[in-house]
Amino acid sequence: MREVITAPRSRRKQGIGRPRRIDYPRSGRGGVRRWVPSWRLSLGVFLSLVGGLLGLFAGVYAYVDVPSENAAASQQANVYYWADGSPMVTVGSVNRQNVPLATVPVPVRNAAIAAENAGFYTDSGVSLTGLARAAANMARGRETQGGSTITQQYVKNTYLSQEQTLSRKAQEFCIALKLDSRKSKDEILQGYLNTSWFGRGAYGIQAAARAYYGVGVAEVNPSQGAFLATLLKGGNAYDPALGESNRRRAVERWSWILDREVELGMLSPQERAGYTAFPEPREQSLDNSLSGQTGYLVDLAKRYVKKQTGLTDADLDRGGYRVHTTFDRNAVRELERSVEGILASGLDPESRAEDRFVEVGAASVRPGDGAIVAVYGGEDATRHFTNNADTAGVPAGSVFKPFVLATALQHGVRGGDGGVRSVSTESFYDAAGRLSSRLLPVDGGRQTLPAPLAAAERFPTLREAMASSADTPFRKLGSDTGLKRVEDMAVGAGMLRSSMAPRDSEFALGTSSPSAIRVANSYATFAGGGLRYEPYSVTRVLHGGAPVEGLQQPPARRVMDAVVALDVTSVLRDAARTTVASTAQNALGGFAALSTGGEETQRAAWFAGYTDRLSTAVTMFRSPPGKPLLPLEGTGGEDSERGSVFPARIWSDYSAKTEASSSVPAPPSG
Repeated sequence: MREVITAPRSRRKQGIGRPRRIDYPRSGRGGVRRWVPSWRLSLGVFLSLVGGLLGLFAGVYAYVDVPSENAAASQQANVYYWADGSPMVTVGSVNRQNVPLATVPVPVRNAAIAAENAGFYTDSGVSLTGLARAAANMARGRETQGGSTITQQYVKNTYLSQEQTLSRKAQEFCIALKLDSRKSKDEILQGYLNTSWFGRGAYGIQAAARAYYGVGVAEVNPSQGAFLATLLKGGNAYDPALGESNRRRAVERWSWILDREVELGMLSPQERAGYTAFPEPREQSLDNSLSGQTGYLVDLAKRYVKKQTGLTDADLDRGGYRVHTTFDRNAVRELERSVEGILASGLDPESRAEDRFVEVGAASVRPGDGAIVAVYGGEDATRHFTNNADTAGVPAGSVFKPFVLATALQHGVRGGDGGVRSVSTESFYDAAGRLSSRLLPVDGGRQTLPAPLAAAERFPTLREAMASSADTPFRKLGSDTGLKRVEDMAVGAGMLRSSMAPRDSEFALGTSSPSAIRVANSYATFAGGGLRYEPYSVTRVLHGGAPVEGLQQPPARRVMDAVVALDVTSVLRDAARTTVASTAQNALGGFAALSTGGEETQRAAWFAGYTDRLSTAVTMFRSPPGKPLLPLEGTGGEDSERGSVFPARIWSDYSAKTEASSSVPAPPSG
């Protein structure tokens, strides 16, 4: 029998006699040393941990792909510009206007790189120390922010949420690595500068340059660029307008960024020496407000763009459009000042009930091309939502009569024998209702006035009837000419067919209700020698740097002979002499205009006229909310001619100022 030798029980418990995969606690050691792992075990654990982490990272890296851009990251504002190219207003929930990197001056780019990521052009798009710092901060219960590269910040701005969690940080890290291999550094820098927040509601370097310095980023100098780079750290903490502590931080960081640029070789010491004074930003601007007249201007431009291009509200709400308008900044301001000044000096709504609910609408159109230069839509677009310059429902009254006269001069009138008789500005209706003329033919086809008639024998000519706002001659003239022809002439000159009233016996006296814009545009046809131009408010629209199609202006259309337009202008010049103050007449030089009279039942007062540079129409009416127009009797007191003096004063004050101003360009020649 073989003898079986076994180890003692104590040795079996210690595992002696059989190998162990992990020699821990260590065999053959006693005391404290028994619990100290060997170098082999320590190395193995370390390598296993590293391998596990690398495997985990590989899995996460493979799983995480570059997502689509956030809607907010791609959303931009729409920017509307004055006629001179300066920005008028930024409209949209996100104040951002993306620009190509080439538009951003190199010193401005360098300032951002020096401030945020000096090694941007050489790194892999990520910062391991930043990720480690985020993990450590997370373990301490702090925010994970800090240490991100420009690429990582771009990823956060464009592809991820703004939450500060370790998982989001890991996503940011993986996406940044992939993005760095897919996009060029310039593309990433461009995206970063266009998506970063700079305070004052400005997203992107272009909006920031506008918000803080009132210029486009292309005009920002290196010192200003260094200040804008400080805002990348946090606009609310570095905007000097928000407190002295903010200003102190901004100055310190601005100076540090310039010094850092010198250290990195981005700026020479000599250039740095030229920037010792802090580039104070301007006061926070309210340019993005739609208050005052701005809301009316934007609404006009927006509706015109939609009509001409086919763009929808949804398209425009996505943003990114640059809308260049025809509106002249100074003309808009002068029109607003004239309206408010004249009304303030002549109305007293506190003590006179007839002065309440008074509304004014006005518009200026440039003869020769139809550009809408200025409008007055009401007291404030954020409180009075209807644009008084572009609303129907206000009867034109006597300012419609020139179109009756133009129709008669163009087509003649039907005679009793069925034939057509020519009409001149010196024609008149006698007691029997027959149309006669004081002009007699002489040699060479010229005409002249006969000897003056005695007062008892004299009837007012059409010229005189226009100046005195007489109704009977024009009621008869419209009937004899044909009301359909009168309507066609008014519509051809620029009024809308939809604003025309029924062709009854009062039609020729102005029962139609065109807007102030359309009256101004129609009078511009007289100023333009009978050539009609469609009114427009936008010259061009850009999206992504490319022009939007559909904004080409239709060619002019002749609606009356040039001699007819000149005759009407001659009549309106005579009529204007009795309604425009002599001081304004001296300032204006040549002009033609017409005012409504002071009829007892009138519910609107108008004044419309033109110079070579502008055709302007002003209307005043009383409009209680939700109720029909009220009569103007008593409005402005006994001497106001039922309100008719106010549009004339507004027109005269405004026209004299704009005529003296060089900001409103003359109409195109030819």
